[in-house]
Amino acid sequence: MRVVELSNHPRAMLQQARQRRAVDIEPDRARYAAALDQHRQRVAELRQARDKARAGYRWLAWLRGAWAVAREQRRAPRPPRSLTLPSAQEEIITAGMQGEKLVATGLGRSLDSDWTLFRGYRNRGGEIDQLLLGPGGLFAIEVKYRNATVSCDGDRWWFTRYDNQGKPVAQGELTDQRGRSPSEQVNQPARRLEDFLRSRGHRVQIQCIVALTHPRSRLGNCVRPTVLIVTSPAEVIGLLRGSAPRIAADERHQLAELIIRDHQFHAKRLRS
Repeated sequence: MRVVELSNHPRAMLQQARQRRAVDIEPDRARYAAALDQHRQRVAELRQARDKARAGYRWLAWLRGAWAVAREQRRAPRPPRSLTLPSAQEEIITAGMQGEKLVATGLGRSLDSDWTLFRGYRNRGGEIDQLLLGPGGLFAIEVKYRNATVSCDGDRWWFTRYDNQGKPVAQGELTDQRGRSPSEQVNQPARRLEDFLRSRGHRVQIQCIVALTHPRSRLGNCVRPTVLIVTSPAEVIGLLRGSAPRIAADERHQLAELIIRDHQFHAKRLRS
């Protein structure tokens, strides 16, 4: 399988989230640095007193000094959690990147060079995580890496997370920052891409897929879904293998060029 990386929006988002966290935690960093300096100064003073007692052969004072040094070293301030743990936004973005990698790896192991995976295609409708073109058709894949049970009613999606005893501990709408559900996230740019390809003489229908890739993802009750929903990369492969060849090699080459050109046009528009 050939891979074409058109953009890496998650990586850029992760960098921005890290930069925001670096600004937000600066007060915590300053307080921790001050506390650490004070601790080191106390340890240095206690060591000096201990060594002075040893030089004077005051062994009881030296022993007390050694204990004092060890006690003070154990009291070293711990860095606050904000300095050692990623933010919630960083965790979400990192999880999404991991989910996309799982799908791409699974596809790469199973598909031959007749297939091309475009990563990060974007148009006015939004971004498609992974756009797969091959003999069996054109597939738009939205990847979600959520440790939860996901349900939907049409284009409304929600999640429920359970504890080890099976009790629900968290619930909420499953949307992006623009308030779109996973099906809307993939359907909107896919329909615009279909219109663009049709205007260039290619009447290709894009099959939209939402892939729930977390090992503990579960599909709950879904009513009238507007996309195909799978819970593993293997299911994506099954869908592809079940698709009869419908796009010849020459047309695939033309479609690939159009997809790249359209993405570059919209990327340039966004930059300007």
